[in-house]
Amino acid sequence: MTSKTLTVPAVALGTWAWGDSGEAGDGYFGSQLTASGLREVVETAQANGFTLWDTAVVYGMGHSETVLAQALKGYARSEYQLSTKFTPQAAGDGDDPVAEMLEQSLDRLGTEYVDLYWIHNPADVARWTPLLIPLLRSGKIKHVGVSNHNMKEIALADQILGEAGFRVEAVQNHYSLLYRSSERAGILDHCREHDVRFFSYMVLEQGALTGRYGPAHPLPAGSNRAAAYNGILPKLQTLTDRMRAIGGDRGASAADVATAWAIAKGTTPIIGVTKASYIDGMVRARGIELADEEIVELEALADAADVDTRGWWEHEMTFEGRLSAGREYVGPGAAAKAGARPR
Repeated sequence: MTSKTLTVPAVALGTWAWGDSGEAGDGYFGSQLTASGLREVVETAQANGFTLWDTAVVYGMGHSETVLAQALKGYARSEYQLSTKFTPQAAGDGDDPVAEMLEQSLDRLGTEYVDLYWIHNPADVARWTPLLIPLLRSGKIKHVGVSNHNMKEIALADQILGEAGFRVEAVQNHYSLLYRSSERAGILDHCREHDVRFFSYMVLEQGALTGRYGPAHPLPAGSNRAAAYNGILPKLQTLTDRMRAIGGDRGASAADVATAWAIAKGTTPIIGVTKASYIDGMVRARGIELADEEIVELEALADAADVDTRGWWEHEMTFEGRLSAGREYVGPGAAAKAGARPR
């Protein structure tokens, strides 16, 4: 009964920022986006083999899905993969909130099925996971993933699906040089051992690890990410300088190195794309092979920065990951939790 194996490109494309309306103060990123600009992103990505698009209902409460569908118009459905999410915190009170939210996503995306459907946050694994089974049987979803789940929650979801002949085929968690909780909890090892694809999001920490920003050039004021990250940019300078140097030897940027690191760790990074030029970096990152000693050095520098970028929507993956006394917590969006949407 299981569907054919999930296959994905080296990098997935994130559209969280596509949910921003472009109006100042409206949206997490404060992105200024145009239909023509996003169409150029799609054309450049598709031409370079980056064909998996990750979105969610709660990215602009449907706006990201709608904008993505418009940008993909003209491409055959077989030419791209769609990844979207059921978010328990946004569920309605109908008879089958999972099916209802999926139908709304299918309508906005202009498609009859999604390639990868996620339980976005583990509000109640035993309640929501069984509702995926009829959707798998109907073909409206091809593969199931879980996002922001810890090892116990992943195992429970897999057990529930397994009883119907399906399984959890993907895990999507926050994972970057600055935040390796899923690795320390053994989730990456589990995924490797069980042929589960691990998708890493916030690999670039919303721009803080791109090398484009620093104490002298902070993230643009007025956005949630600026409030979350600008205060720690001085602590990241040594790391981003080294990333820039490693990239420079290969004609690549610090951001490309961060992405290449995530690939080297056996994950599929989800990189937010709002400009066609970002795709060039993914092409470079896909071709970079970091030496083992470079990986060790980057991780040591990241640990030395001693910051915790766990988002407010995330729970701890490990007990070891709990904040130690005096450690600075800068969870993205912490300054604007009220009314914010989960990743």
